[in-house]
Amino acid sequence: MFRHRSFAWLCDFDGTVSPRDIGAAFVERFSPGGAAARVPELAGWLEGRCGHRELTRAQCALVRAGREEALAFARGFALDPAFAPFAREALARGDEVMVVSEGFDFYVRELLEREGLGSLPWAANHLRFGADGRVTPEFPFADPDCDDCGNCKARHVRDHRARGHRVVLVGDGTSDRHGAQAADDVLARGSLLEWCRATRLPHLGIDDFRDVASFARGPFDRPGQSASGATP
Repeated sequence: MFRHRSFAWLCDFDGTVSPRDIGAAFVERFSPGGAAARVPELAGWLEGRCGHRELTRAQCALVRAGREEALAFARGFALDPAFAPFAREALARGDEVMVVSEGFDFYVRELLEREGLGSLPWAANHLRFGADGRVTPEFPFADPDCDDCGNCKARHVRDHRARGHRVVLVGDGTSDRHGAQAADDVLARGSLLEWCRATRLPHLGIDDFRDVASFARGPFDRPGQSASGATP
């Protein structure tokens, strides 16, 4: 099937562009005894009883870290090796690729630049590092109409659709649900895949960005089958 309009690929970062959740690892590593990984707000967020902004504030209240040691920690992680080739191929076709993250800007910027993707658009929550080691999360991409998200991915979907793009949300977790509901297409893995199945939201299952690249090459509007060939 021929393309009738350009695509916008909105890609989650933690657990998707980066196979590991760097944000979760960061707050655990730099909180006393890993306490940030056990805050009650985490269970509340997973169960839908509180928003991600509330969770992020609760976790960051326990973190003590300087900017340089945080960056050194982040440099120990890697991106999906298929992401950069996918992004360059998509951009060469005239598509848009953007990283949309509920994680923190300091490591999203650092790891994209390391892969030679510093010019790729991205949006994430800002983490302000204090001289005393305390950190403060800020949410420059929050949607005033959404009480849940720090960086509402549905808003990014709507912005790209308004510019005439067919929008594909690529993600793996709870923070991707609003974006998935608003997108034209959903490529899912992890708990997002399970949620799509449970709610019967149309989607394709993926393993990594090799599958995303295969989907991007078409054909489109395929019947319900995962991008990797498995049953969704």
